[in-house]
Order: sequence, then structure tokens, then C-alpha cells
Amino acid sequence: MFLRLLFVLLIALNIAVGAWLLLGQNDTHGHFATDPGVPKLRLLSELPPPATTAAHAASVAVSSTSSVSVSSPASAATVLTPPTTNALSYACMALGPFATQEDLRIARNALGPELQRTRARQEQTTQSRGWWVHLPPSASHAAALAQARELGARNIQDYFVVGSGDDQNTVSLGLFKDPANARKRRDQIVTAGFPAQMSERTETVPEYWLDLIPVDSSHFDWRSRIHDPGIGSHSTGCF
Repeated sequence: MFLRLLFVLLIALNIAVGAWLLLGQNDTHGHFATDPGVPKLRLLSELPPPATTAAHAASVAVSSTSSVSVSSPASAATVLTPPTTNALSYACMALGPFATQEDLRIARNALGPELQRTRARQEQTTQSRGWWVHLPPSASHAAALAQARELGARNIQDYFVVGSGDDQNTVSLGLFKDPANARKRRDQIVTAGFPAQMSERTETVPEYWLDLIPVDSSHFDWRSRIHDPGIGSHSTGCF
């Protein structure tokens, strides 16, 4: 019985010593990778950089910072500066007068690509039909015929008696487009002893205008497309 107990105690003691040796050695090697007095091994990546390398890195960092601080305002200015644009200028103007609506239509078609808006309008104008030389109207048709016979007796030709209308009983002595010719005829009749008169004959006729807004007034040359010398231009109110 005693021997059996002693055997069990020896086995337990051996187990305890083995456990202490095993666990104690692992703990020691876990805390000390090398023997005492022996320097630790380090990887190259763990070594501190040389002084020259550190100085070069510092100078590079300073240079980069300076470059950024200098170039930043320029970059900001580039971003903040709005793009410049060439604005097209425009002005409202009128072309005319055109004698007919067809003439106006042809002009508008010729200028079409250069116009952004157009408007056609009609106006009434007074035009001269010439200069009329005549005697004052007589009180009756018989009196007018008597004046005509007197003219013939003085060798004055080219006359006739107006038999109706606003100028009834008037002896007409000619209609002239040139006022100089009309004055010459009047002076001839006056010299012969007759009270000749000279008056302008007019009529009201329509004329047509094209109001327009060019796409770009600074480069708008309408005369290169419309060659009628009777057509002119002037500024007008926009529409």
C-alpha cells in the first residue's frame, strides 16, 4: 500500500516538474528573442534613414509646399476668371422706299440669312407728277374758248381747253417734268400778254418699307445684296 502511494506521488511530481519546465521555458523565450547581451536583429526597412536622405526629403517637401503656394493663386485665377465672349451687336433699321410689295419681298429674301426679325409696312407719300402751265380758269366755257382763239392769233401752239373736272374752263399750256422747262413756257406766254401760271401737279401713292433687325449690325452690308440706288436706310425704333 505504501509503495503504491509513493509511486503515485512520484508520478505527480514528475508531471508538475515537466509542466513547469515546459511552460516556464516558453514564457522566457516569448519575452527574449535573443540571449542577454546579444543585439536584436532588425530589418532594413526598420532602420532610421541617413541624415542626408532625411535632409533631401525635407528640402523636397519644402520645395513642393512653395510650388503649391505660388501656383495656387494662378490656378485660382484661372478657375475664377470668367470666359470672355464676343457679343453680337444689333440695331433696328428701315430699308426703303420700295415701289411695290414684290420689290420688298425680293429684298427680304435676299437678306434673309442675315436677319433675325423683319416687318413690312406701307406708307402714303406725295409724289410730283410734273409742272403745269395754264391760264386762270374762265367764268364760262365760251370765255375759255375765246382765250384759246387769242392764243392762236398770237402764234402760240400746244394748248387745249379743259372741259370738265376740277380745272374746267381752264386753258392748259403744257405739263413738264423739268421745272426749268415749265418756267420757260410760262415766261413765253406772259411775254405774249397772257396771265400764265405755273403749278406743281402731285399725287398720293403708296410706298413700302422693310423694318429689320440684323443678326450682327457691325457686319451687316445690305448694299452688297440690294443694288437699287433708290433704296436707302435709316435707324428706327425696335419692334
